[in-house]
Amino acid sequence: MKRQLGIIFFSFLLFNGVKAQGLLQPKAEIFTRQDTLRGSITKERAWWDVKSYHLDVKVNPADSTITGSNTIGYKVLQEYNVMQIDLQNPMQIYKVIQDGKELKYTREGNAFFINLIAPQKNGSVKELTVFYGGKPRVAVNAPWDGGFSWKKDSNGKPFIGSSCQGLGASVWWPNKDHMYDEVENMLISINAPKNLMAVSNGRLQSVKQQKDGTKTYNWYVSNPINNYGVNINIGDYVSFSEKFKGEKEELDCTYYVLRENLDKAKKQFKDAPRMLKAFEHWFGPYPFYEDSYKLVEAPYLGMEHQSSVTYGNGFENGYRGRDLSGTGWGLKFDFIIIHESGHEWFANNITYKDIADMWIHESFTNYSESLFVEYYYGKEAGYAYVKGLRKSIRNDKPIIGHYDVNNEGSGDMYYKGANMLHTLRQIVNNDEKWRGILRGLSSTFYHQTVTTKQIEDYLSQEVGMDLNPFFNQYLRDTRIPTLEYFFKDGQLGYRWTNCVSGFNMPVHVTVNTKELILNPKTEWERMEAKTNNPTLVVDTNFYVASFNITD
Repeated sequence: MKRQLGIIFFSFLLFNGVKAQGLLQPKAEIFTRQDTLRGSITKERAWWDVKSYHLDVKVNPADSTITGSNTIGYKVLQEYNVMQIDLQNPMQIYKVIQDGKELKYTREGNAFFINLIAPQKNGSVKELTVFYGGKPRVAVNAPWDGGFSWKKDSNGKPFIGSSCQGLGASVWWPNKDHMYDEVENMLISINAPKNLMAVSNGRLQSVKQQKDGTKTYNWYVSNPINNYGVNINIGDYVSFSEKFKGEKEELDCTYYVLRENLDKAKKQFKDAPRMLKAFEHWFGPYPFYEDSYKLVEAPYLGMEHQSSVTYGNGFENGYRGRDLSGTGWGLKFDFIIIHESGHEWFANNITYKDIADMWIHESFTNYSESLFVEYYYGKEAGYAYVKGLRKSIRNDKPIIGHYDVNNEGSGDMYYKGANMLHTLRQIVNNDEKWRGILRGLSSTFYHQTVTTKQIEDYLSQEVGMDLNPFFNQYLRDTRIPTLEYFFKDGQLGYRWTNCVSGFNMPVHVTVNTKELILNPKTEWERMEAKTNNPTLVVDTNFYVASFNITD
């Protein structure tokens, strides 16, 4: 038999073929005790449920230090007397107080174990205050390799921001640093120099002048918030605002930018209400009306901080002026405004319990970019955009990472994840049903932390088929499923290869000039196909490859 390679995704098949021959082996990942303390629900975490935080922080740009306290309100789920609080080196906890008494604690790397004196009765609601300070880790390459960014604006004034996804919020403040337990509400008090403004999550409640000339900005978050979504922004900010007439009510939108960028922002930030209109159409109401929507200029590219989305894209369209899709459509919008704001639905509203499931944040949000394009420029444009992202897929390792050790999977969670969802849309084959499924995700898992299984089960139920093989293929395997086919004696034979066991995804094809939906399995299927010069073309909206086997 002679094999003729189809035209779809040759480079991906070649890459996977090299791996299959053992010529390219991923490095084994090694995890430590610190990874386990950071990434698992330890006994010292499991017995209490965080209810509230009051984070009170003084920021000193002169020596790049922060000092302050976090008062933690919690509910006792099971009687125990050792509490794990996380704070990363080189930051230090100075003391811990409960009921007016100072508590003893021990430190193991980035985890502090607090020995509680008072009885921790099941069902009781209690609080303690952690006092801390130091020089937080300086961001190496924010937001990917984060920490604190200590910059200056063009006038020489301090321009400061925090970013800590993956690294963990404990890089700059003490908390229960695991995503499974979101705090229900939070007061964030930021003390900053008098000539600067401090912006954080939620709504500004008050600004208090201090005796030393500094000002304290008090921001209140009334909705559940994940730890890495909490942020600090300090600069010589000016602001402007508008009201967006959304599905629920009028949404307060406020934009904070450096003084010298006000005119540019008033033009560029017009993408914010465009984003809200498109994403409310696709995903349902903005999830944080109570806390408003803010877009805040930051000294790094940007981040999905809840109700306080940070922005540093240079007030230009695309991703730093580039179209990641290579189609031209990526220059029709400001990537950071659209992508980071999309995370309000997928990351802040629906949040992974374990960072191994980070695809839930990034696949849906990367896919949201193409839905934005489709909303304003048509279906063909949106389809072209998401398919254009395929050139950046690496297929280097599974999208899902290792659980319980704070390990995220492959960066393919972005572009491959988006194309996985685009492929799933083709299986649904009904645009309004697909939109209903997306909106249903937002309502079903409203303000929840979730697992991959929950999302898979929901999608299987709503699509109406068992999607376990589908997700095993795209999330847990690196191979591109391949439709292998042949024409012989007036018949078309076809099957899935290069795939997981039981892979049975339907696929749209054109046989000769007739559009069909095939239902291949991993065993050969046959159908009649009488013609002198038979051809088969796979719908390119499916992220698959094809082989034509000829005599």
